[in-house]
Amino acid sequence: MPFTATVLTMFPEAFPGPLGVSLIGTAWREKGLWDLQTLDIRAFSEDKRGFLDDTPAGGGPGQVLKADVVAKALDSLEGPPRPLLYMSARGRPLTQARVTEWAKADGIVVLCGRFEGVDQRVLDARGFEEVSVGDAVLAGGEAAAMVAIEACVRLVPGVLGAAESLSTESFEDDLLEHPQYTRPRTFEGHDIPEILLSGDHKKIAQWRQEQREATTRERRPDLWERHLANLQLKSK
Repeated sequence: MPFTATVLTMFPEAFPGPLGVSLIGTAWREKGLWDLQTLDIRAFSEDKRGFLDDTPAGGGPGQVLKADVVAKALDSLEGPPRPLLYMSARGRPLTQARVTEWAKADGIVVLCGRFEGVDQRVLDARGFEEVSVGDAVLAGGEAAAMVAIEACVRLVPGVLGAAESLSTESFEDDLLEHPQYTRPRTFEGHDIPEILLSGDHKKIAQWRQEQREATTRERRPDLWERHLANLQLKSK
């Protein structure tokens, strides 16, 4: 069975979106290296009108997705157990380390919330991991689900081709990626750094590493501190 991403959503028509294009789309539709499934949770409502939400316990604005409806949708899935993700602004941040672990599984199941969110009881009872893609609130979980799925799928063997291209990407060793350049040699007064045209692969590798370190120190001091801590551990 290929890596399978199953999305529980009120809006299955939102998919595949960007998951259906470029190398990732080809790996799904033509090569069968991974699979995308969507499940309309509205189909599991016992209400004749398809309602699957109710007012928040304790009062307050908005609506909350009901635990029993989400549970029925989840229980309808077949196959081996997979990590259960709930896309939520209050979740733990999506990181490359977490993505790498999920990509080793048979796939993931992603729940997309709406309104004020999902009844906490079903999240706790079924063991969902709450995942945030950033410190911002979205109207629903669909866009965030696509981010999580794409991050996982691109690590599936064969999807992006050369595995070595993944080794120096941002976050792989707590460093951000170095800047990239291509022709033309000069663009609006800006030249490609001479070192990249030297043909000296050792010096190019050193320059790229220096760029990664400098960029990380400037833009993500939290990652830089973690990188230094890991270096100290390895040196012991």
